[in-house]
Amino acid sequence: MFRFWALALALIAGAAGAADQALWERSTLQQVLKRGELRVGLEAGYMPFEMRDRKGDIIGFDVDLARLMAKYMGVKLAIVNMQWDGIIPALLTDKFDLLMGGMTITPERNLKVNFADPYVYIGQTLILNKKHEASIKSYKDLNDPRYAIATKLGTTGDIAARRYLPKATLKAFETEADAAMEVRQGRADAFVYDMPFNVVYVAQNPGNIVHLKEPFTQEALGWAVRKGDPDFLNWLNHFLAQIKRDGTYDALYRKWFENAAWLQNIN
Repeated sequence: MFRFWALALALIAGAAGAADQALWERSTLQQVLKRGELRVGLEAGYMPFEMRDRKGDIIGFDVDLARLMAKYMGVKLAIVNMQWDGIIPALLTDKFDLLMGGMTITPERNLKVNFADPYVYIGQTLILNKKHEASIKSYKDLNDPRYAIATKLGTTGDIAARRYLPKATLKAFETEADAAMEVRQGRADAFVYDMPFNVVYVAQNPGNIVHLKEPFTQEALGWAVRKGDPDFLNWLNHFLAQIKRDGTYDALYRKWFENAAWLQNIN
């Protein structure tokens, strides 16, 4: 009887080991190491996470983090620039390995992808046309059909505008630059978008726009991976924890969120 149970346990252990090995072989992390290249998907234009400099190169907070990931893996980095509304389908069809780009973690998105631990917390704020500076003090003041609200299609700013400003007239655009320009040129009264972008945009474009800096939502941003890939998720979470412990994360955060020197290199 003892030999029977010993043999059974050995068979079970062997099967479990084979299953673990098969899971590892299918892991995105293993594929990245074999390929020698980490492919990161994002949409250039979300300052200060990712944007183009005067040379046309994509730079930003996420890009620096991705470059550090690739360094720790010992592989090259390939940035894959995508339209935001198609970025999750592109991840699911293996156009790249990891989705960065300052994506808010939501239950709806989590049905399609898995998220690593949050790496930034932000909220939605408002860019106003300056003519409303005296009369509009809160997002609540804009919940009226008289006001046109610009958003970027498919973002949490778009969702927040529909949720918190249902009576306003909403105008969705493909890019945040187009939506913000609508406010600058007076064709919309306000733009709802993520606080970091709005801070930078108003600093770049002083004059006929103002920023209501108090966020009216709170959102956790995370890196997205395909489902069924615990090894890659584990590596990403430990990578984030490590750079937060050793001070690297704080240094990069100060560089992109607290120091405006990089603005001189942006068109």
